[in-house]
Amino acid sequence: MVIMKLSFYGGARSVTGANYLLEIGATKILVDCGMFQGSKYSEDLNYEKFPYDPTEVGFVFVTHSHTDHVGRLPKLYKEGFRGKVVATNATLDLIRKALPDNLRLIKQEAQESGREPLFSIDDLSGVLELAQGINYEENIELSNGLGVKLHDAGHILGSSIVEIQLTSQSQKSEKIYFTGDLGNPPTPLLRAPYYPNDADYVVIESAYGSRTHEDKDERKNILQKIIIETIQKGGVLMIPSFAMERTQELLYELNGLFNDKKIPRVPVFVDSPLAINLTEVYKKHSDYFNKETRYIINSGDDIFHFPGLKFTRSSEESKKINDVPGSKIIIAGSGMSTGGRILHHERRYLSDPNSTILFIGYQVKGSLGRRILDEEKEVKIFGEKISVNCKVEAIGGYSAHADSEGLLEWVKSANGEGKLKKVFIVQGEEESALALARKIERALDVDAVVPKQGEEFVL
Repeated sequence: MVIMKLSFYGGARSVTGANYLLEIGATKILVDCGMFQGSKYSEDLNYEKFPYDPTEVGFVFVTHSHTDHVGRLPKLYKEGFRGKVVATNATLDLIRKALPDNLRLIKQEAQESGREPLFSIDDLSGVLELAQGINYEENIELSNGLGVKLHDAGHILGSSIVEIQLTSQSQKSEKIYFTGDLGNPPTPLLRAPYYPNDADYVVIESAYGSRTHEDKDERKNILQKIIIETIQKGGVLMIPSFAMERTQELLYELNGLFNDKKIPRVPVFVDSPLAINLTEVYKKHSDYFNKETRYIINSGDDIFHFPGLKFTRSSEESKKINDVPGSKIIIAGSGMSTGGRILHHERRYLSDPNSTILFIGYQVKGSLGRRILDEEKEVKIFGEKISVNCKVEAIGGYSAHADSEGLLEWVKSANGEGKLKKVFIVQGEEESALALARKIERALDVDAVVPKQGEEFVL
């Protein structure tokens, strides 16, 4: 009998740091190897040695390219990993753009804290050489009776649900699904997530496990209203945006609003070199988009470019944004205001009562974005105290994460054959994960566990 053991070394009662070790006999598989984010404590966790031997890991399956799922891959290589990294082709293209940018930030942070950088450019190059891109629904056989497939998670471009299937000599099979981050359909660009119906075990995210998003149509109406109100006051709309997916979705929505004359034409700046580079990847992989988006593209509309839109790559171009008079929309990284060019704009405009800051993604505890969202009246940026006088808005419907109802529906589907034994709830703050666990147990009478960091389970 083959023993399966599942261990949680990140993403346990925490949104970030996703890192799950599945041992099936002698085969050791990691799902994700992400960075812990949001606080000084998180930074310390990133520097700790992995609690397993990376030299013994044969495969890493990557659900998607966000830093909290891939950021420690080069560190894994540094500590001896020489197996295979497997992800969709789009995910690997995004990683190749995003990880070098991460390294630049890591070097800056290390210099400020007097530490060695978490990894080097050689570690980064080394782990990317181990990467293999595959398509959705393509079966990868790891050993006799052990296979893996990636399904569309609908979260960001190339995002995947990892299905691992073990078939015994009696032809009885067991399946475990890792959701990564589940999408929030319908999204402007992507297809809906895959819904399995034959799970024995599920490892599911819970970022919004206790909350419900606004209706998608309502989301666009709210964006339109915020833009119009800010322009009427002559203010600046700042949008801290994740370089991946959120920025591209915003450009799609703004393109539609301008084309339909729903909002006045004002300058729009994408002030993030990484977001600009990643938008190029999106253009390359339009085959991952949903039917509606492909139809719009095929009709000749460039969804990532419209009159008034300017991409500012250099710091000089970024500084010149301040010289543009009147109202404008500034989309800049980082999404939680933990770094990047958005800080310069926040320092300038947070104190302006006519301006608005709009959050469109999850704000982890401890981040500057979360503190602004929690209505702190004064924050510190670059050592300077800044009053928060501008209007603070948030649109949950722009989240790329499924909400409480969406997560429950996915688990219900996974239990379609009625053989679901246990659900492990991860990648959410403790309150959110526990709320989802209670909801699942009430609805399905299935054991729902919120694992602790380092906890192990024999399946």
